[in-house]
Amino acid sequence: MRMPWSKSGNLQLDLLDAPAVPEAAPTLPTAARAAARRPSMVATARLCEDANNPRTQIPDADLDELADDIRRHGILQPIVVHPADAHGRHQIHFGAKRWRAAQRIGLLEVPVVVRDEPTNPYAQVAENQKRHGLTPLDLARFIRGRIDAGDSNSTVARNLGLDLTTVAHHLALLDLPPGLDAAMKSGRCSSPRTLYELNKLHAEQPERVAELVAGTAPITREAVAGIRDTAPAADAAARAQQPTAARPNGVAQLLARATGLCDKLDAALMRLGKADRGALSADAMADLRQRIVQLARHIDP
Repeated sequence: MRMPWSKSGNLQLDLLDAPAVPEAAPTLPTAARAAARRPSMVATARLCEDANNPRTQIPDADLDELADDIRRHGILQPIVVHPADAHGRHQIHFGAKRWRAAQRIGLLEVPVVVRDEPTNPYAQVAENQKRHGLTPLDLARFIRGRIDAGDSNSTVARNLGLDLTTVAHHLALLDLPPGLDAAMKSGRCSSPRTLYELNKLHAEQPERVAELVAGTAPITREAVAGIRDTAPAADAAARAQQPTAARPNGVAQLLARATGLCDKLDAALMRLGKADRGALSADAMADLRQRIVQLARHIDP
């Protein structure tokens, strides 16, 4: 249902199928519910985004495309907002992308529907996925947030319609080593499963993974499978050509594996430093620091 912006505000609301006035006056609760569902025009400046919106990345090209569509056809579906706060501002529940696009073309008012129900974070994800899928990293951050809030992996998977393996693959995106993290954020690899498999290979075959990541071509599952399938044969051939008395590969592999584990430990410690540690005792943190110092002693000469 279209809403040309050249029309008056009242006519725009009519175009949104506002409920017709019945012949008999409805009871007060029914009338109140109907009024709550009826779109109204609100100043664009009186809306604000939900800080917990799972979508954090909206490409400029997508906003430009939507802004052009709104310029030609108007906002086809009202923005869903919460009741105004003490400052008269509404928080957006659904429609942050439409709101941003409306601002981009200078609309002073937008159609909104006010809802009193509390925010359902899973509904926000479902709405975003239906309109324009979240990036894997945004979805990973949402999953981590729900787990940190107390939801189990099974609960998250059920509410998002995912299997547990997919949930695990997304969570792994938050702990990638720097090279793989850069490849993901640059768009060279967006598949959580491929990045998960590549991360496992990173601990075992860091040189081959580094060579793949250093390129410019998209990182595909076939490329990762090539590393996984050819690495054992290449290592076996190299070992066969070396004298029995000199085989540094074992030490080199141990060093590479230890380096990979250090990358993971570094990422985990960074997340711990940013987390709310009110639930952790000072003794627990002291034990962790002591454990890290003890680990370093293993490589002292």
